Amino acid sequence: MSTNIYDIANELERAIRNLPEYKAVEAVKVSVEGNSEAKEILESYISFQKEIQSKLQAGEIPTEDDQKKMLDFNKKVQGNPLLTEYFSKQQQLGTYVADLERIIFKPLNELL
Repeated sequence: MSTNIYDIANELERAIRNLPEYKAVEAVKVSVEGNSEAKEILESYISFQKEIQSKLQAGEIPTEDDQKKMLDFNKKVQGNPLLTEYFSKQQQLGTYVADLERIIFKPLNELL
């Protein structure tokens, strides 16, 4: 009997969505989206992170201005209780993601 790996993947997706940590992130995300200040900071922060990732992937080193901008974003995020909670909840969910990644990639890493 063979196992359909896609069925397992879809089951895993549903299980992730049912985690209390996932639901907590989902709930605080709704709160962030309902707060114009928090939403604007988060959207700008994510956009800036994507810029930095693109630079790093292109082999560029973030400039001094980029580093200053990141510090400014960190202050804004830490100064906003909704965003602080959002990132805290994201971090808790991230623990599961890291564990799952380790488990899923274990057989592939054994092939290296």
